[in-house]
Amino acid sequence: MGEWNGWDKGSHPLRPRGRSGIWEGFVAGVGAGSVYKYHVASRYRGYRADKADPFAFAAEVPPRTGSVVAQLDFEWGDAEWMKGRRERQRHSAPISVYEVHLGSWRRPWDGDRFLTYREIAPQLAAYAREMGYTHVELLPVMEHPFYASWGYQVTGYFAPTARYGTPSDFQYLVDHLHREGIGVLLDWVPSHFPSDEHGLGFFDGTHLYEHADPRQGFHPDWKSAIFNYGRAEVRSLLLSSAEFWIEKYHADGLRVDAVASMLHWSYSRKEGEWVANIYGGSENLEAISLLRQLNDYIHETHPGVLTIAEESTAWPMVSRPTRIGGLGFDMKWDMGWMNDTLKYFQRDSIHRKYHHTELTFRPMYAYSENFLLPLSHDEVVHMKGSLLSRMPGDDWKKFANLRLLLAYQCAVPGKKLLFMGGEFGQWAEWNHDTALQWPLLDSPAHAGVKRLVADLNRLYAAESALHARDFDPSGFEWIDCNDWEDSTLTLARRGTTPEEIVLVALNFTPVPRHGYRVGAPAPGLWREIANTDAKEYGGSGMGNLGGVHAEEFATHGRPWSLSLTLPPLAAVFLKATPHPDPPPEGDREELTAHDSQLTTSS
Repeated sequence: MGEWNGWDKGSHPLRPRGRSGIWEGFVAGVGAGSVYKYHVASRYRGYRADKADPFAFAAEVPPRTGSVVAQLDFEWGDAEWMKGRRERQRHSAPISVYEVHLGSWRRPWDGDRFLTYREIAPQLAAYAREMGYTHVELLPVMEHPFYASWGYQVTGYFAPTARYGTPSDFQYLVDHLHREGIGVLLDWVPSHFPSDEHGLGFFDGTHLYEHADPRQGFHPDWKSAIFNYGRAEVRSLLLSSAEFWIEKYHADGLRVDAVASMLHWSYSRKEGEWVANIYGGSENLEAISLLRQLNDYIHETHPGVLTIAEESTAWPMVSRPTRIGGLGFDMKWDMGWMNDTLKYFQRDSIHRKYHHTELTFRPMYAYSENFLLPLSHDEVVHMKGSLLSRMPGDDWKKFANLRLLLAYQCAVPGKKLLFMGGEFGQWAEWNHDTALQWPLLDSPAHAGVKRLVADLNRLYAAESALHARDFDPSGFEWIDCNDWEDSTLTLARRGTTPEEIVLVALNFTPVPRHGYRVGAPAPGLWREIANTDAKEYGGSGMGNLGGVHAEEFATHGRPWSLSLTLPPLAAVFLKATPHPDPPPEGDREELTAHDSQLTTSS
């Protein structure tokens, strides 16, 4: 039923195609923009309902729930990006992701409405380039009836939400980002779906897409339905949806939401509230099979497209190939790193020495998976506060701690993700109903954080030592992880050649450390290439005058060492620059001053 028949429930009946379960019909004269629904008259219990088309390419603007006929004949201009995408997204490439909720990133000045996909495109592309991000990740754009679900309660698995425009408008957004050299990752939700009557729930008067048993078909956390992954129709829907966003919208990757809830029947359930599998275990065997099929299909048909799992348990081999028993994802969110790191940073610095292992534990498992380090939207909602507001101390310490946190994320192995607002130190917790606090950038402290994030992103991309071996243990070594008394860490990152070494020293207290002796992996000049305490970032300006020469003084098991100044609540990055001999004393001031200018300008 639709606009063409005055929403008459009986004038255009569909007929079953044999015993296939598929119903079909033909309606003449229906064109792009026509609104329609299915009226389902079930043989079961007299159930009657008006349903949106689960396979529709577009939908009405919520709160209306009709499906809309749409053409997907967009003329793409991103051939150059698509040609080089596989190389840009290799495991050895820098991947720094800006996570964005389109409805609240920015709002128009001329009224209480959303920016459209076409309005967002040039602004987001320019901002991502300015900030040095390689990718943006969009919270689910698939049509969803409840805006405050942020897109995680999906009803339109083939339709971009009409809140921001048409399918061609969304194609324009992706195309524009690609033309500007920015990859696009889409948050994709195969783990659950809402019970809204126009959606998939109880579709034909039976539990067609979901399990009938609420111990299997109802999610207690989200009050939503769980897919029956054992049904061929469900697998077809989900695999087709994944293929659709990659093929028709040129998505460069899918971040698969809530994978842990798919893998475990016992997820968020007490004993007796879940049904064991055929072997008596809590593993959802059908979901495991689906995820492996999904990853194998995408990697075979779309080489270079990324699949990333949000998986919060210790499930083994999430990012290992299916041929050796893994799930086949390219990467997994490191939720352990996120939890331990934020727990540590929220502690007053005077107590941190008693919790040093919250930072040093990660290398014990850092290479068990291909990890992405997330500081995501989940960490700045539900009364948790913003990243900045969660930092301890007065305002100066809060900003210094935030800069240190962001530098620490850059320094340790793993690809990077930061949710919008964190890059300039938003004070308020994220609110989906308002834009980010952009006026804060008039403040030097907030502008300094933004400048630092841009510089860190560019440093991460420019220095192969900081990204090329993110998933290879040969790319990381501790210099000293045992100085819990002073709450410092020193580490080295190595690139693809022996000469590519970056040393990072982090001071997690507000006490400056002068003459701090650190073992050096190589002799020569170690040039200071970044310092989060620089004045242009809002710091005190303490540092190492552009660089430090290694001395033949054995420290930390190395024949060479550096005497460093560690600024308060700050990180310094130093790059090995082979230099046979220290310059004469008369030339040293000129050299360090020149290097300091290079550090500032970069």
